[in-house]
Amino acid sequence: MSQFPDASGAGSVTPNLDFAGTTPYEDYVQADVLTHLQHPLSDDPGEMVFLVTTQVMELWFTVIVHEWETASRALRRDEVPVAMDALKRSVRELDALNASWRPLAQLTPVQFNAYRSALGEGSGFQSAMYRRMEFLLGEKSASMLVPHRGAPRVHAELEKALHEPSLYDEVLRLLARRGLPVPQSVLDRDLSQRYEPSPEVEGVWAEVYGNEDQDAELVRLGEALTDVGELVWRWRNDHLVATRRAMGAKAGTGGSAGVAWLEKRAAKNVFPELWTARSHV
Repeated sequence: MSQFPDASGAGSVTPNLDFAGTTPYEDYVQADVLTHLQHPLSDDPGEMVFLVTTQVMELWFTVIVHEWETASRALRRDEVPVAMDALKRSVRELDALNASWRPLAQLTPVQFNAYRSALGEGSGFQSAMYRRMEFLLGEKSASMLVPHRGAPRVHAELEKALHEPSLYDEVLRLLARRGLPVPQSVLDRDLSQRYEPSPEVEGVWAEVYGNEDQDAELVRLGEALTDVGELVWRWRNDHLVATRRAMGAKAGTGGSAGVAWLEKRAAKNVFPELWTARSHV
């Protein structure tokens, strides 16, 4: 059944078009709110594209955080199939998120500069929801809470996420419960710190992938995480390429190092031992 039925009434059922107040669709989706959140600060028509695309990205960040938190809770309860479902959904959502770069990827420097001043000190690294995504990937940094001190609810949510296990932490705890030799030092690490690769964890993943049964649950979990890691890497690289095209090596908005900072981010692997272990299988 179509979500948007033909208002002509063709077919066996004529949709109800007469409501006392707002439509049930509006009440549920809040479309009127969403479509009136855009307030361009310049006269350039390209700014509307930039603004809407950025807001769409924020919505995708929100649902991906939801999926990874769902997966984390499921792993904590040893409910691997539930976690796998959430991870697989997030892969499709990451595909959609990455496609959001397409409207911006062809900007020339002149086109971007036409409204860049409207951003002021605004920069994507200030996104609280993106920061929660990074925290769930193990990219913890207490300093990234500083920009949000003026927003108590947002700051509290980020501080909570900083001290909670990442998605990868929950995976490693699951592997330990399954009898695999994950070092205690990794399991007991300071969760507020960035995850650092471990040779022993690399060995654990090599053991998992060396299983004769390539359809084993832990192999499939590793592949689902690898899909996530690959698409996060693609997101970072697409961001880098779009920025290079639009502004070259200029300093980024908000005081960031621009392309130099993005290059450093793009060089990092998510779930690092899942990649390096493959050399030992």
